[in-house]
Amino acid sequence: KALIIDVERKPKGPVVYLSRTHPDFLRRLLEFEIPEIREGIVEIKGVVRDPGKRAKVAVYSKDPKIDPVGACVGMRGSRIQAIVRELNGEKIDIIAWSENPEVFIARALAPAKVLRVIIVDRENKEARCLVQDEQLSLAIGKEGQNVTLAARLTGWKIDVKAQSAYHKEVEEEKRSKLTVDQLPVSDRIKKILREAGYPTAKEIMAASKEELMKLPGLGDKTVDKIYRAIYELLNVGG
Repeated sequence: KALIIDVERKPKGPVVYLSRTHPDFLRRLLEFEIPEIREGIVEIKGVVRDPGKRAKVAVYSKDPKIDPVGACVGMRGSRIQAIVRELNGEKIDIIAWSENPEVFIARALAPAKVLRVIIVDRENKEARCLVQDEQLSLAIGKEGQNVTLAARLTGWKIDVKAQSAYHKEVEEEKRSKLTVDQLPVSDRIKKILREAGYPTAKEIMAASKEELMKLPGLGDKTVDKIYRAIYELLNVGG
């Protein structure tokens, strides 16, 4: 089986160009194998492929009683496995399409489980997806294959982050924005910190307690007070 993608008329006769790697070849296989697609009950919203390796297909049904993914997969995977065999083992992820970008993006990163989708820039279609640390490599895929296919399927630029790394970035940003002038300490202490090169919480937290105690006028209790003030303002503990 192959897809006719072009026919050229030559002096010696027509030349027919065939393809088994074109996304429409997979689309035609799905139409052939799955009655619900042929009959228009299930609609294919998008097909993307890394030929021979992995493909993602977005499907949708207007009938709430129809499970579009289940219809494509078939009983015990019988329908989709027939197509996988035809494509010599190419893995196929069947994704339930959604008009909600957060939902669709999360589903498109299957088989990884997404904890949260953050829309960074709706106009330019940029999103950040948070996953458990152990799910990061699965979400990205070998050589970025999974996230690349998900981005092509959804039309969004997707940045995948491990949850711990994201939280660390957020805390780092908060520390950078929190200046000594915002701390509930005396003006004298604020001046000492600024003049010593500690204008924000980021620099203060990067220094050791011993380094801060070497500053004139800052003793053990004062440094602890500064730490407590920062923790309370950053909402990271007492």
